[in-house]
Order: sequence, then C-alpha cells, then structure tokens
Amino acid sequence: MKRRVVITGIGAVTPLGNTVDETWSAIKEGKSGIGPLTRVDAELFPAKVAAEVKDFDIEQYIDRKEARKMDRFTHYALASALMAVKDADLVINEENANRVGVWIGSGIGGMETYEQQFEVFQKRGARRVSPFFVPMMIPDMASGQVSIYLGAKGPNACTVTACASGTNSIGDAFKVIQRGDADVMITGGTEAPIVKMAVAGFCSSTALSLNTDPATASRPFDKERDGFVMGEGAGILVLEEYEHAKARGAKIYAEIVGYGATGDAYHITAPAPNGEGAARAIQQAIEDAGIDPTEIGYINAHGTSTPYNDLYETMAVKTVFGDHAYKLAMSSTKSMTGHLLGAAGGIEAIFTALALKEGILPPTINLHNPDPECDLDYVPNEARKADIQYAMSNSLGFGGHNASLVFKKIEE
Repeated sequence: MKRRVVITGIGAVTPLGNTVDETWSAIKEGKSGIGPLTRVDAELFPAKVAAEVKDFDIEQYIDRKEARKMDRFTHYALASALMAVKDADLVINEENANRVGVWIGSGIGGMETYEQQFEVFQKRGARRVSPFFVPMMIPDMASGQVSIYLGAKGPNACTVTACASGTNSIGDAFKVIQRGDADVMITGGTEAPIVKMAVAGFCSSTALSLNTDPATASRPFDKERDGFVMGEGAGILVLEEYEHAKARGAKIYAEIVGYGATGDAYHITAPAPNGEGAARAIQQAIEDAGIDPTEIGYINAHGTSTPYNDLYETMAVKTVFGDHAYKLAMSSTKSMTGHLLGAAGGIEAIFTALALKEGILPPTINLHNPDPECDLDYVPNEARKADIQYAMSNSLGFGGHNASLVFKKIEE
C-alpha cells in the first residue's frame, strides 16, 4: 500500500518577491520579475537582462557570521525552507527528528564562491583561499545547512540534474515518504547562477535571450522567442504523509500523486527529437498517479523560451495526450520569473499546487505572436479561473534529464 503524500508548507525567494505571497500575487497579475542585468557588469556580455532577486536580506533569518560561511544559493534555500516549515506549522524535535528529511536540488551550486575564491587564489595564493571554500561551493550544502538549522535527521540528499534538479528532488522526496522511510520531507530547488562565468558560458552556448527589453525577453511559445532569461532564487515545499498531516491538523495545499523521470540518451544540451524523452517522463508520471491522461487539466510547462525546448515540449504533450492536448491548459511561468535553472522545479511545483488550490491558472505573458508549430492553449497573457482536479509540472535539463510531477486537488 503506497502512502499518500501531501504538501503542507511552502516558501520561496524569487525575482517576483521574497515570499510565496508576493510571488504568487505577481504571477496571477501577469507581472514580470525580469530587469536589467546588474549583478555582473552587463557591458561584458551580449545578454543584457536577468531575473534577479531584489532586496533580499539573509540576516532576517540567520546572523551575519553564519551567513558569511554560505554561498548565496544556500541563503535562498535556507530562507525558503524556514518559511515553508513555519507555514506548515511544523515543530521538529527529538521525538520526530529522525522521521524528517531534507532533499534540495541545485544545478550548479556555489558558482559565486568558486569565482571569488579563484580570484583570491590567483592574486594572493593558495594559503589565502577560504577554509569554507569547498563547503560553500558544493551543491548539496543547501540541503545540509537546512538539515542542520532545522535539526532534521532523516534522509538528507541533493539531486543534481541541471534544470530538472528541483523537480527530481521533489519527486525523489515524494518517493521517500511514499515507501515509508520518512514522514516529512523538506524539498525543492535553489540556484544563484548570475555570476560572470555562468552568464558567459550560457551566452557562448547561445542559450540566453539577446533581447535587450526586460519586459519581452522571456516569451515562451512565441514565434519571436530567442532564448531564456537567467533567474535565481529558491522554492521549497514541506511534503508530509497524509495521515501524519491530518493527525496534527495541518493545512494541505495539494497532494502529490505521480512522478516520472527519464533520460534522453541523445545530446548534452539539445532535447531529444520530438520531445521523445519528455513524453516518456510525462507518461510515467501519469501511470504512477494511476489516472487517465484526460484527467490532467493544467500543465506548468518547462517552457524556457528557447526555440527547441518549447517546440519539443509541445510535441511531447501531443504524443502523450493526443486530442486532449488541445483541451488542457499549459503555461510557462518562466515568462515572468525567468529560468531559475535548478530552482525552477521548486517554484513551479508551488505554482502548480496553488493553481489547484485556488482554481487559477497562471498565464504565459508576452505571447503575442504565437509560433504556428506551438498551437496548444498556453493561457496567453492573462490568468484564468478553472476548477481542475489534476495538474502536472515538467522540467527538462541539460544532459537529457526529464522529470514530471502530477498533483491532485485536495477536497476539503
């Protein structure tokens, strides 16, 4: 008997706001969190816009001395995790600590630390490199620090699957509870990639939009799309076994019922032709949920605003859903948040759960000139009310990683 898993707490730091409430309000209003690239010198790069976190202060959560031993990606995760646990009204103590785990993914971890410490090494030599260099940089440290701060002693891990890291981490954490290895998992994704080398690398691989207008640079499924906009932040969820949540009177946002994960085995950056690998992940998640494809009413798309991704994801949805592909709604919130890489799946899982709970489908903004090959219902430009029972979130990563989650509305 599979144990049921529900979402009882959410926390986020995003380009749209430093809380879930701020972020979700902006999403429903179709606001963009994208602006001029300021975290690094924009003159050095062909890409001029980014989705940066604004006015975030880690010292609202931990003291300055501790904060200095962590990279920015860990700051975002820790703040989001503390918010999520507070939202869940979850108390972690000696009695339950062994049954509470942490699983937080990151695509590239502490890039800012790596860059800064390499400059120190070049200018001042090996002895001046920080003793905290390695523990600040490694991608699992967000999960490690959240575990330490909260006293969570259950399974502790980090899935690193590029842009699918957040979704894979949530799926992996879901399975931990489902099989009985923990009662609660704090999970999601975090990323702080807006640093010189990451921006340079993505520019060199021609993945980033070169549109200089922040308002229109991220335009998934639009004929004029020319690449993604780099974002940063974190999205963290508290997953809990259903009876455990009910016993303590926790509020429930939604239930997670299915998870699919596949590999393209095709190319390091390009998706498999026709979205073949993505289609298998979507199919797997639906089968894991034990539902019919026609029961899915909404998909939060990976929808990066790159030419191949949007087309192949559309093709994957048509492969799995057939005629129903034209009846369901599918939107890309990356039109507003930019692409948070390993954190994308974390915030997008939150958006999907809130869409179910509130009956509001987030829009795809900037969709004014639809690509004729992307011909599904992408909820263009304005949020829409819809009472749906099941929704899905997709993430696809460099290396051929595909991950899909299925969420179910909880009837009060």
